[in-house]
Amino acid sequence: MSEILPGDMWARLRRTTPARIALGRVGHALPLGEVLDFQLAHARARDAVHAALDGGALAAELAQLPVLQVESDAPDRATYLRRPDLGRRLSARSAALLAQAGGRCDVVFVIGDGLSATGVQAGAARLLKACAAALEGLTIGPVVIAQAARVALADPIGEALGARVSVMIIGERPGLSVHDSLGIYLTFGPRPGRSDAERNCISNIHGAGGLTPEDAARTLGWLLREALRRELSGVALKDDQTPALFSKEPDPT
Repeated sequence: MSEILPGDMWARLRRTTPARIALGRVGHALPLGEVLDFQLAHARARDAVHAALDGGALAAELAQLPVLQVESDAPDRATYLRRPDLGRRLSARSAALLAQAGGRCDVVFVIGDGLSATGVQAGAARLLKACAAALEGLTIGPVVIAQAARVALADPIGEALGARVSVMIIGERPGLSVHDSLGIYLTFGPRPGRSDAERNCISNIHGAGGLTPEDAARTLGWLLREALRRELSGVALKDDQTPALFSKEPDPT
C-alpha cells in the first residue's frame, strides 16, 4: 500500500472545500497570508451587510421590464438590522403605490437587498432574467425592487399586485467564504401572516462554486408550476424532479 504523507492528505482535502482547514502556522500564530485573507473576507462580509442597494442602477439593468421601487418600514439601514419586523412590512408610501398599481398575475418577482446588497447588485438582474425565461406561458407582474427588505416583505407586495405566487430574490447573509450569495423564496397565495414553512427556498446562488442562475431558474420553474397546479408551497411541496444521472454517456471503461 502506498504511503500518504500528512501534507498530501490535507492538500487533497483543501481542494474539496472552501473551509479554512490546514492553514499552517508560524510559531504560535497563523501565517500572515492566512490572517490577511481572513481579514479581507470579514471586511467583505461586513460591507455586504451595510451596503446600500442602488435601486436606480438595478432598474436600468431591467429596463425592458416594468419596474416598481418600494421600501419597507425600516427608515434606515441601522434600524433595519436591529428591527427585522420593520423589514417585513411596507412603508405607507409604498403600500399606497402598490394599491394604485393593482392587477392580477400568476407571479410577481420582488428583488430585495436583504443582508447582501452587494450580491443583489452584482447578480440579481441576471438571475431574474433567467427565472423569467423559465416561466414561459405564465403572466408576470411588474418587477418590484425593495429596499431594506426581509423575505416576508414579498407577502404584502404579492397580495397588493394580485399575484398567485410571489418570488423573492434576496441577498443572503454573508459568511467568510461567500459574501455575495442570493436566495430565492417562493410563496403560493402571498399575504401577510404567511410563515416560513409555507415557502420554498433555493439558496447558495453565486458565481464562486455555488448554484448557477440558470440551474436555480430551472428549479424555480418546476417548483412554481407545481405550486400553481397543486395550489400550495412550502413543506407540502417537495422538489422531487428526477435528475439526469449523466450529462453524457458514461465511459464503458
